[in-house]
Amino acid sequence: MSNQAATAQNLSFVLEGVHQVKFEDRPIPEIKDPHDVLVNVRFTGICGSDVHYWEHGSIGQFVVKEPMVLGHESSGVISKVGSAVTTLKVGDRVAMEPGIPCRRCEPCKGGKYNLCENMAFAATPPYDGTLAKYYVLPEDFCYKVPESISLEEAAVMEPLGVAVHIVRQAEVSPGQSVVIFGAGPVGLLCCAVARAFGAARVIAVDIQPGRLSFAKKYAATATFEPSKVSPSENAARLIEENDLGPGADAVIDASGAEPSVHTGIHVLRSGGTYVQGGMGRSEITFPIMAACTKELNVRGSFRYGSGDYKLAVGLVASGKVNVKELITSTVAFENAEQAFKEVKVGKGVKTLIAGIEA
Repeated sequence: MSNQAATAQNLSFVLEGVHQVKFEDRPIPEIKDPHDVLVNVRFTGICGSDVHYWEHGSIGQFVVKEPMVLGHESSGVISKVGSAVTTLKVGDRVAMEPGIPCRRCEPCKGGKYNLCENMAFAATPPYDGTLAKYYVLPEDFCYKVPESISLEEAAVMEPLGVAVHIVRQAEVSPGQSVVIFGAGPVGLLCCAVARAFGAARVIAVDIQPGRLSFAKKYAATATFEPSKVSPSENAARLIEENDLGPGADAVIDASGAEPSVHTGIHVLRSGGTYVQGGMGRSEITFPIMAACTKELNVRGSFRYGSGDYKLAVGLVASGKVNVKELITSTVAFENAEQAFKEVKVGKGVKTLIAGIEA
């Protein structure tokens, strides 16, 4: 395998079908737009969506019909720049934002490019992902990282960008109380971002005690393990134990689990804000009466938009958010499949795959 990596032009980790992956040498992608850059990918984190495609071959309407390169949480080093590139040079270390919007549709023009009607997002069919030696991106979707941030940390800017977007959607402000359901990578990062935004109390909720103890060490000010009772009973206990009075100012669901959604709605104070960040089943029952009578602000959150990656890099560079603590293991490129298996069984918090240095 290491010989293959040494002699390959652009070795890529390709999903062919459910649980069917292979390493394939592909041509080095060409710079076609003068504003594009060629990145030598150095580290790639594994996301739940990558594992879902590997396990099921689809997510909702996105179905893997042709072989597809996996991965979208990446960092790398610029190896070539287009003729119109002004902000980056060969050798620059960057965090890679993996979704390229069309820039022409109404959402793009309205400043919400994450809702682009023609988004080309890495490792979302039919677009190839970043688990390859090389990847092409527009220069403005590559974020230069300072020397204080390692390339391993730079790969975590993608889930951190998601967390920044969610916490921005929740309009978290200094002194507020925030309850975050789900202590996986995104939920943990939401805790850290909420703290960085000045939240006085950040309560992490999960059904796994191990995750809660990590959350408490990491960024949560308190934790809560739900009992097997009704959501309104869990909400009442959560409010009481944390002295939240009329309820929390903001709730973020990073789990997608129906009981979490219900408990979250019941935990909020009147006029509070609920943000759905986790994806669960496509249809669930919803406590509409509580949402209505409490006049809640209920919002979705999808990927990241303008300024989110930039802020993510700034939060890590300033020391306000620590992503290093979330990286539990780094595996060699040739062991990529093993890394997917480890993430599938919930091993560690964030697993990285090391790329092939040019």
